[in-house]
Amino acid sequence: MSSEPEVMTRVENGVGRITLNRPKALHALNLGMCELMTAALLDWRDDDAVRSVLIDHAGERGFCAGGDIRMIAESGATDGAEARAFFQTEYRLNHLLFTWPKPVTAIVDGIVMGGGVGISEPAKVRIATERTTYAMPETGIGLFPDVGGSWFLPRLPGESGTWLALTGARLKAADTVALGIHSHFVSSAEVEALKAALLSDGPEAVAGHATDAGPAPLEPHREAIDRLFAHDTVEAIVAALAADGSDWALAQQAVLKTKSPTSLKVTLRQMRLGRAMSDFAEALAMEYRLGGRIIGGHDFQEGVRAVIVDKDNAPRWSPATLDTVDDAAVEALFAPLPDGEDWTPLA
Repeated sequence: MSSEPEVMTRVENGVGRITLNRPKALHALNLGMCELMTAALLDWRDDDAVRSVLIDHAGERGFCAGGDIRMIAESGATDGAEARAFFQTEYRLNHLLFTWPKPVTAIVDGIVMGGGVGISEPAKVRIATERTTYAMPETGIGLFPDVGGSWFLPRLPGESGTWLALTGARLKAADTVALGIHSHFVSSAEVEALKAALLSDGPEAVAGHATDAGPAPLEPHREAIDRLFAHDTVEAIVAALAADGSDWALAQQAVLKTKSPTSLKVTLRQMRLGRAMSDFAEALAMEYRLGGRIIGGHDFQEGVRAVIVDKDNAPRWSPATLDTVDDAAVEALFAPLPDGEDWTPLA
């Protein structure tokens, strides 16, 4: 058992440093990690000696692969209390980073999915490398893109966020920088030099290390994404992809057929509602309502079994098709919680 903390926090030369330190689990977030990060940020928020924050990770196995999905599923199979406590704390951390009054830099050198997106996307400076792989793959496990996905994804150019949310597509740095998911590209070979410069010169040092990420492979498909994913029902999107008939469109249609039909409908509604919101906290409160209800449902339990536990990658969704999903049941997932049970930001 390692004696090292799963998150290392310290102040170096006026920079509050947060280093994820759970490499064997690809730094997947748990409750304790979120609590450690929150405590550090609260300590530093009004400390004039801390001018900025740098978030990175130990080792070379990726930035953060998400949250503790096994725990969430096990909790959801019972009363869901432990999972809701995790969501409450994780989303409060996301909101704290989003509203933090000093510059935050995140170095996303490797895999960044789910919870990793939630702690990096609020940063003012978000650095990708050639090792970065970004995705929000939740529809493939019967969930939805949370940790602020309702806010960040609909605000990407055109319908690229809708496409990412529904398909769970994985992007490399050239595409994430082109879409604005990440603000800069820095070669992984330059990361240690960049960290040293950030500690000596602050976030402005990034400009001296950033380079061109190269051509974005997604660029030729951006027009099709904006046209085909603009519909307000998943059925209409699937029909548009079929009617388009291009190899790319048919590949997207095939991907959607592998996802939870209920999750697809929840996620599209989530994207449309999130786009109209004016407050990040409102988006997180909606996600908290959704998460607490969905984790005990069939598709999330089955998705975790198929992808994470048994790894047969053959989930049996129920309902199994889009036309058998009860739209009223989807709508009910978004309903307000009883008084006193909604998510709220830290005071």
